[in-house]
Amino acid sequence: MFSALRTLEIRELIKVIFICHGNICRSPMAEYILKKLIKDAGIEESFEVDSAATSREEIGNNIYPPAKRCLVEHKVPFEVHSARQITKQDVEYYDYIVAMEDYNIRNLERMFGPSHKIKRLLDFTDTPGNISDPWYTGDFETAYAEIEKGCAAFLEKLNGASRL
Repeated sequence: MFSALRTLEIRELIKVIFICHGNICRSPMAEYILKKLIKDAGIEESFEVDSAATSREEIGNNIYPPAKRCLVEHKVPFEVHSARQITKQDVEYYDYIVAMEDYNIRNLERMFGPSHKIKRLLDFTDTPGNISDPWYTGDFETAYAEIEKGCAAFLEKLNGASRL
């Protein structure tokens, strides 16, 4: 899918942090999906990828079990995870702060003010919108498909913007 990316020379480390409400479903899924895509493309050394929450509700918790099962079913490797809240230092450090939905963006802007770095994941696709929280919907497959589509489109946008 990203064979063209493999041949490009990375100019500088690209730092991406994915954001959702609790950092136990969507944002860690996005973190590990993007890590797999960039590894498969042979460009993982050019990225730093992380995830965090806007809330403090799940701090210290691992990935929610149904989200883990979804990653396993799609052969996406992941590590032991400990949910954390995004910090001001994260906002300053990361190049891209990629949220799952408008609610996350509102929380980020309330916490840190507006920033050109804050984007919604599906806004990189041809179907912009929110990724529903599978914690509430129970639909981890749809969340996975949307996150994967968003991550792939994100890489294509970076490639088209000569960021890679």
